[in-house]
Amino acid sequence: MGEPILVIEGLHAQVEGKEILRGVDLKITPGEIHAIMGPNGSGKSTLANVLMGKPGYEVTEGSVLFRGESIADLSTDERARRGLFLAFQYPVEIPGVSVVNFLRTAYNSVHPDHTLGPLEFRRHLQSKLDLLEVGEELINRYVNQGFSGGERKRAEVLQLAVLDPAMAILDETDTGLDIDALREVAAGVNKIFNEERGLLLITHYQRLLTYIEPHIIHVLIGGRIVRSGGKELALELEAKGYEQFRAEVGATSDEELSDEAPAG
Repeated sequence: MGEPILVIEGLHAQVEGKEILRGVDLKITPGEIHAIMGPNGSGKSTLANVLMGKPGYEVTEGSVLFRGESIADLSTDERARRGLFLAFQYPVEIPGVSVVNFLRTAYNSVHPDHTLGPLEFRRHLQSKLDLLEVGEELINRYVNQGFSGGERKRAEVLQLAVLDPAMAILDETDTGLDIDALREVAAGVNKIFNEERGLLLITHYQRLLTYIEPHIIHVLIGGRIVRSGGKELALELEAKGYEQFRAEVGATSDEELSDEAPAG
């Protein structure tokens, strides 16, 4: 087993003065898929946003090392250049910007030492379209404008494939997907994943983990990871819910109010 790609130790973070993360510890090695499950307001999306350096999310204690380097002082774009990627729960529309132009701009921004001209990038993009079996009509439309839930998430997976990051965080990628779209999106993620990449899945439900099987599952309650285990843990959550874990750590629903809407 190689050196960890992501190491989180004693991470505390707050938003607008409210503490959300209360001591998160997590280690991911290349080739590992980890999943974080938890109820609304437990801090799942906050963790994703803290890792990507979203403004307004303040780390008050602890550390995050990515590929052996502290990212505490790095901006979001600098973290992306280092190889971090976040797929959003609710991807936004960008009217007037085509998917193909957005992807080329993103690629060249993330890979400043290996920028691609239009023809070179088109060849790179085509290889990813073929891999994911995505039709070209998607890339000629404006980013997420008029997209269905499944199309938005397929576009996010295409972006993941094009940028080829070392570590991907998928924040509730199953949100808004019917079962057919979920299978298609999950199949795309599985095609992209390899032994050199780390993957962190954030989800409420076990159904995503049926199609993207994690090596380790973590339960996040009240801003802390309270249990880790294998796939049997997801089945236990599906059958019994989160109340048993709230009781174990003394958390209440009032303590799990999220800083975001919808809660994460």
